[in-house]
Amino acid sequence: MNDQREKIIIRTSITGILVNVLLAAFKAVTGLMSHSVAIVMDAVNNLSDALSSVITILGTKLAGKEPDKKHPLGYGRIEYLSAMIISVIVLYAGVSSLVESVKKIIHPEVPDYSATVLLIIAVAVVAKVILGRFVKRNGQKVKSDSLIASGSDALNDSIISASTLAAAVIYLLFHISLEAWLGAFISAVIVKSGLEMLRDTVSEILGERIDAETAQAVKHTICQVEGVHGAYDLIINNYGPNRQIGSVHIEVPDTMTACTLDRLEREITKEVFVKHHVILTGISVYSMNMHDAEAVRIETGIRNILEAYPDVLQMHGFYLDPKEKVLKFDIIISYDAQNRRQIYKEIVKKVSDAFPEYTPQVQLDFDISD
Repeated sequence: MNDQREKIIIRTSITGILVNVLLAAFKAVTGLMSHSVAIVMDAVNNLSDALSSVITILGTKLAGKEPDKKHPLGYGRIEYLSAMIISVIVLYAGVSSLVESVKKIIHPEVPDYSATVLLIIAVAVVAKVILGRFVKRNGQKVKSDSLIASGSDALNDSIISASTLAAAVIYLLFHISLEAWLGAFISAVIVKSGLEMLRDTVSEILGERIDAETAQAVKHTICQVEGVHGAYDLIINNYGPNRQIGSVHIEVPDTMTACTLDRLEREITKEVFVKHHVILTGISVYSMNMHDAEAVRIETGIRNILEAYPDVLQMHGFYLDPKEKVLKFDIIISYDAQNRRQIYKEIVKKVSDAFPEYTPQVQLDFDISD
């Protein structure tokens, strides 16, 4: 699976390199001959795209290294670092292009278009559309952020090239030169693209929340295993494409033996890996009071208290210890709440007042997954 993914990424990137180098060469010659700063800036953009593809290949190769003692979870996150480098290159190309465009606005040059120039620009538009769709489709197929970003960038480039063609037509028809201004616009688009790529990559390196669809699907799979009454606190860490490692809390009856629990955890681990390709390295347990009317009464009372707090997203892991006279449960308070700690203190006090014979042990949990 990983070998096939690597081959697709490398083959797609090589295609991108060849196409972008050819386009950059034609545009550079055409831009210099016609004194068109917009076409020259477009050529620079193509060169940055080619360099991005080279870095994608290097990043994919390094990310495919086998785990070792120093990095036991592998090198998959190198792909995110390579994507960050690509975004910095795009930013540099955009800023450099913007500086040159401003110089041309201050000291303009009259462009000299020909039929050959217009034909090359038109061919570049078509080539970029085809390349962009090809690269982005393959990126989505193998879940490669670098390829998806490169494909989207290529599609944006086709719009830029089309704008250059439009500027040439306007000059030929009305003798109005928009070259330098269009070059500045292209540069701004490149800078914007680089900033967006950098933002997305940094977000992934920091660790993003697992998407709701995946989280709910994994929890559903866990709850389908006989004996599991709930799945909570799901954490999935991304160590690169196709390498997800996580942990979860499950709610099970307090009558369950260690032998049964062992079987249960093994079955959950297998089902989650087979269906979602997520490796669960830790499964913790919440014990449920199965045959205790007092526990049911108190849990219902606590849930009634929590209804007054719309920022409380969930309560789970409730357990009543009648011998120690302790109430245990976790609550999740929305990150949007103005004062999570204050809400937590109010809830603990109200529970203590409602059930003074018990000591509440309330865990303020994190809103990690949906």
